[in-house]
Amino acid sequence: MKTFTDHRAIVFATLSILLWQSSRAEVSPELAAAAAPLAEGVPEVAVMRLQTLLGRNLPDEEWRAVAEKLAEALVAAKQPADALTLLAAPRLREISSTIFWRAQALASLHRWTEALPLYEESARADNSPFRESAIFGAAEMLRALERRDEALQKFFILFPDKEWGTQARLRSAELYIDKYDAVNARRVLDEMQPKSTAERKERRLLRGRLELVLQRPERAIGAFQALLKKPKSASHAVVIAALSGIADAHLQLKTPETGDDVLEDFIERHPQDVDLALIFGKLDELYRAERKLSRNELERWARDPAQPRRGFAQWYLARLDLRAGRRDRALESFAALRRNETKSAALAPALLEYAQLKLEERDFDGAIAVLNEARALQPEATLRDRIDLLTAQAQYLAKRFEIATATFERIAHSPSPWAKLSLFNASIGWLQLGDHARFLADYDEFEKQGGDEESRAEMRLEEGLVQAANGGDKAADALQSFLRDFPRNPRASEAWVALAELAFHSTPPRLDEAQKDLVRATESKPTAAAAERSDYLMIWIKDAESANGTDVVELANLFLQKHATSSFALDVRMKLAETYYRRQDFPNAQTQFELLAQQNPPGPLTEKALFFAAESALSSMGAHSLDRAIVLFDQVVRLNGELKWAARNEQAVIERKLGKPQDALLLYDEVLKSDAGPSEKREALCGKGDILFEMGGNVNYRRAVDVYDQLASDKEEPTHWRNQALFKKGLCLEKATDRAGALSAFYEVLENEARPGRWRELFWYYKAGFNAARLLEDDSKWESAAAIYQTLAATGGNRSEEAKARLNRLRLEHFLWGD
Repeated sequence: MKTFTDHRAIVFATLSILLWQSSRAEVSPELAAAAAPLAEGVPEVAVMRLQTLLGRNLPDEEWRAVAEKLAEALVAAKQPADALTLLAAPRLREISSTIFWRAQALASLHRWTEALPLYEESARADNSPFRESAIFGAAEMLRALERRDEALQKFFILFPDKEWGTQARLRSAELYIDKYDAVNARRVLDEMQPKSTAERKERRLLRGRLELVLQRPERAIGAFQALLKKPKSASHAVVIAALSGIADAHLQLKTPETGDDVLEDFIERHPQDVDLALIFGKLDELYRAERKLSRNELERWARDPAQPRRGFAQWYLARLDLRAGRRDRALESFAALRRNETKSAALAPALLEYAQLKLEERDFDGAIAVLNEARALQPEATLRDRIDLLTAQAQYLAKRFEIATATFERIAHSPSPWAKLSLFNASIGWLQLGDHARFLADYDEFEKQGGDEESRAEMRLEEGLVQAANGGDKAADALQSFLRDFPRNPRASEAWVALAELAFHSTPPRLDEAQKDLVRATESKPTAAAAERSDYLMIWIKDAESANGTDVVELANLFLQKHATSSFALDVRMKLAETYYRRQDFPNAQTQFELLAQQNPPGPLTEKALFFAAESALSSMGAHSLDRAIVLFDQVVRLNGELKWAARNEQAVIERKLGKPQDALLLYDEVLKSDAGPSEKREALCGKGDILFEMGGNVNYRRAVDVYDQLASDKEEPTHWRNQALFKKGLCLEKATDRAGALSAFYEVLENEARPGRWRELFWYYKAGFNAARLLEDDSKWESAAAIYQTLAATGGNRSEEAKARLNRLRLEHFLWGD
């Protein structure tokens, strides 16, 4: 909805000229005394007195007289909502004059469309004391609705009127200026004969604006400066409009640096002016036009305690930073504004902008909190509707569909200018909640309200998209129906991509069908969203088709070039990194994992990326790869996440490779004394035992045996860990010349595998078996060695043939053929 532009703010005050007259000839002394402050320009006192009087047990006629005057006072005191509540009382319905006050209240709430017919009805009433006021009000409503020619016709009616004629001419001249009709604007200004100084100053203002229309900014500046130098008798609105006019003139002259001095001087001298919002807005226009902008004034005002200037300075500093791409600084300025103890209702739009930024950051609860604070400032109705709408959108994005849909429905069935948009959103909300009947009801209502074909098509498309996202059985039918009914819709490509996604995620995946749907999407002039999702899906299709990853690497790199800011970018970079890693292209894998960690806030994904970046560095052949791996693993540790102790174990492995066994032992001991999980502690025990074994010497062998015994002692340990520990224990005992103990340890592995119901682990099983047989052969115990080879051969694993060959060799060499 379009509202008055800045210069129009000078005239709407006319609607607040509340007439000290009544439709009643006789006024009681008590009523006259209570209402007297209204005529004296202090309506707030009149409201208090009239409310007290109304609270008495008055006869109906006196009650109506007091209520009518109270409604008038409420409008004058800028309490239009309370005035409307009062005017809805049944006892006031028969009084025709209340129609005018209802129109005044609605106009104060910027509800132009509702106020217009009431003004027109009041103007048609016989013997109405408000006829001319109502005509003027109707003209103003038409002007607000940008129905300029109709507004001019209303103003022409008032030209002969002594009371309203000058105001009507001023408004007509302004309308002609808005239409860039300089000839008629000059004619009306020349013909009028203003009586008061205030009217003459307003005419001078309009002459200045006329010079701007005629592209004579120097003359316009002269007219505006004359008003500012001698502002006496000029209304505040005229002064503000003159300031705005000077800014526009300097924009025409392309000298914004000069124009901003005038506005900055006014702001400096009037830090609490009621129209600071308009002045800062115009100042921002000048700043946008400047080549070399100075932030000094805004930064100084942002530190000064004077309000509301401080809040406006913080707001417009944030805007400057946003335009300069300094988003973090902008968020800091908005946060500082939010922390101010006192905030004007004029700053509610700033909080709305802040909430929008938080939504873009996906901080939904933060956005809702800011919007609640904006609503608490009690802004005008149109802005309050925008706040409610954005709150509902935040709830929707946070997947709180029930709350969001209820809010959308409320706005949809209100006089809000956002009603139709809210009805659209409410219908989609019902889809998310699985209430298809309510969706259809809203769709029908939208159609009856004259919803355009494009919007109806979008609702049908959203029906299919939401069902597809939620795994609905009828999603494909809904999407196909949309494509049949709206084949040339600009978003047809999105339906084809959604169909491709359904085919890909089916069981089993229909990869050929998915690719054909993506081709149709490409042929349908894809939207940006469709192109992004299509490129994303193709990566996973190619990943499912081929194991070598060549296409995946190419498509993933292309996606990141084309859609760098996509919400899918993190997933794609992870897939690219994993593909490089799987192909053993460790340098590229490391690069992608590190980029992923840098671009993602601290969390599980960042931790995983850093961990595998370190693993990639560990696996590469670079000169400093091990040092880099240690640094990356240390970053994982500092994140204090699930991979912390796994990273410590990997650091210990690197220290072993670097020939620093004592450092590695310290790291393993840190893991063993920590709250690490069983798998990390098993890894640390095994690593510690391996280091002690590598260090050599009987003392270290015995220490290693103790560690391996600890690892093998838990009967519930995974079999491969227990078998590994027993095998390595046997090696230690053999090195310590305890051959009997070594044989016993090796044989225990074979015994474990022989137990029924155990998962078969053959790697350490074969190693232990062959080593046990070797020890027996070394001791010339051929029969026992043959028995072990026979057991290994009967196992049926990948080394069974090797065991058979050794068994046959042993039998041939030592004549061990049995019966």
